[in-house]
Amino acid sequence: MEVGQVRSRSQSLEFALLGLLSQNPLHGYELRKRIGTMVGPFRALSFSVLYPQLRRMMESGLIQESAVESLSRRSRIVYAITERGSARFSSLTETVSPDTWEDEGFEIRFAFFSPTSSKNRVRILEGRHRRLKEKAEILRSELEKSPIGIDRYLEEWRRHSLESADREIVWLEDMIKIERK
Repeated sequence: MEVGQVRSRSQSLEFALLGLLSQNPLHGYELRKRIGTMVGPFRALSFSVLYPQLRRMMESGLIQESAVESLSRRSRIVYAITERGSARFSSLTETVSPDTWEDEGFEIRFAFFSPTSSKNRVRILEGRHRRLKEKAEILRSELEKSPIGIDRYLEEWRRHSLESADREIVWLEDMIKIERK
């Protein structure tokens, strides 16, 4: 995994955590569960990734923790966004870069499209649209020139990926039209 990918994942996770905590304070298990709901069941967030990220965010003053009594004997740690964290989240919702339309970044950004300005929602959707058009062209080209003897399963996977990209392109075109109204 490249350094850029790690930074991008960390930034996506920070954005998601700030977005969730901007709605209300939550404990670690609930944060993990809600992020899992956003990204799907096959990309579960481990606690070994979540808690170090929460610690870094606390050290940066973006969030704070407090102990809350629970029904069990142990108190629960609840995380809440700070003013600095709210300002950072607002800033991030207005930041548009290639990370915002790549696969992982787009998923997280789309989950928090409401606080993003309409102008930036369009820019993100258009970036995603361009990225998928490029991907579809590459896949189409690979399918057209598939070498003799290529594994039929690989060829079928490419076909499936192309169909998925084409479906998302149509959906994005509809979303862009709606957003421009």
